[in-house]
Amino acid sequence: MTGKLKDIRYLDRSEIEKFFVKKGEKPFRAKQVYEWLWKNYCRSFDAMTNISKNIRHLLSENFSFPSAVVHEELRSTDGTVKIVFRLADGQFVEGVLIPSDGRTTACISSQVGCPLNCGFCATGKAGFVRNLVFHEIVDQIIILNEMSNKEFGSNRSNIVYMGMGEPLLNYPEVRRSVLKITSEEGLGLSPQRITVSSVGIPSVIRELADDDSKFQFALSLHAATNKKRDMIIPANKKHSLEALTDAMIYYHQQTGKRFTIEYLLFGGFNDSTADAKDLAVFCKSFPVKINLIEYNPVPGSGFDKSDTESVKAFRDFLEKRNLVVNIRRSRGKDIMAACGQLACAVKRNS
Repeated sequence: MTGKLKDIRYLDRSEIEKFFVKKGEKPFRAKQVYEWLWKNYCRSFDAMTNISKNIRHLLSENFSFPSAVVHEELRSTDGTVKIVFRLADGQFVEGVLIPSDGRTTACISSQVGCPLNCGFCATGKAGFVRNLVFHEIVDQIIILNEMSNKEFGSNRSNIVYMGMGEPLLNYPEVRRSVLKITSEEGLGLSPQRITVSSVGIPSVIRELADDDSKFQFALSLHAATNKKRDMIIPANKKHSLEALTDAMIYYHQQTGKRFTIEYLLFGGFNDSTADAKDLAVFCKSFPVKINLIEYNPVPGSGFDKSDTESVKAFRDFLEKRNLVVNIRRSRGKDIMAACGQLACAVKRNS
């Protein structure tokens, strides 16, 4: 919210119509404004070009329209584009545009910073500032889509909530942003092209299962024993693997959907055959797809990426147990690839 004026994007169409009628204007103006907000995704009143200047002035006098803007862009030699967004209150978050195999994925943030302080993550080291509101999430998606068309000549193919922050600690706003971009009044994007990634908050996993959420879910596991996971993900001490297992069983029972397990491979920590065996045991309770992810080292974390031989042996062990496994290579290594690195650097220098 900006100043004391109400943020116009919190109003539904009927509320905008009531406003216009109260001001002596035609009710159809509400449809025009609502389409600019959620169909055309403009980011200022001045951009509503089929509305008279008088009406635009009336809107600006009565409502705020805070929007995210691009503060900085970095381009990798592999085509990856990393963006720092500046929010209306001066805070910064990251987004990434990742071209791969004819598709372009937009990776977006759900919080400014992150409260979980995972040992391998640059975002966690910056601390937590606040949750994003739904339209700040939507702004990232729209700007990244515009950039995808400019850079690659097509809309982004997929959206992943895998940027800064823990999405399930901001679930109401994350859910609202998904509903906006999948609505026929908005982008009309298929929820099957949206993935929400979380280290696992059991109570919220059950909630999204009860909501019959249509988007894809990914569990950021990274270790399959409590002893090791406690060392890298402090939240595991509160939400143990046993609690996560129960929640994921419930999720599968309610939705019937297979989910993804994301597993960062750290050299000499969680990449042995014994670690692969622990992961296989964890996966016995539900149908999963496993993404083994190359780690982008964060200075001061004490972790490094696994070597090629260890990654191959880890994958082969899992595949021999009939598990579906993909290897995800690091992208954007030359542009502060680790999540949160660039935004945190911008914040320090601002």
